[in-house]
Amino acid sequence: MKVLLKIVIAPVVLLLTLAIWICVGLIYVSGLVLGLASMVVTFLGTAVLVTYSPKNGLILLAIAFLLGPLGLPKLAFWLLGKVQNFRYFLQDTVYG
Repeated sequence: MKVLLKIVIAPVVLLLTLAIWICVGLIYVSGLVLGLASMVVTFLGTAVLVTYSPKNGLILLAIAFLLGPLGLPKLAFWLLGKVQNFRYFLQDTVYG
C-alpha cells in the first residue's frame, strides 16, 4: 500500500516542483515590470498630488506602493512559499 501511495504522489510532487520553478521565473519578470510601472505611477502620483488633487495623488501613490516590491510581488512570493511548504509536506509524509 505504501509503494502504491509513493507511485501516485510522485507525479504530483513533480508537477508542483515544475510549477514552482515556472512561478519563480514569472514572479521575477513580473516584479521587474511592476517595479518599472510603480516608478512611473509614483512620478505621476507625485505630480498629481502637487498640482491637481491631493486625494487623487494619494490614490496613485497607494497604487504605486501595491505595484512596487512590497505589494503584489511580496504577496506572490508568500503564496509561492505556501505551495512549496505543501510540496515538502507531501514529500516528507509519503517518502519519509
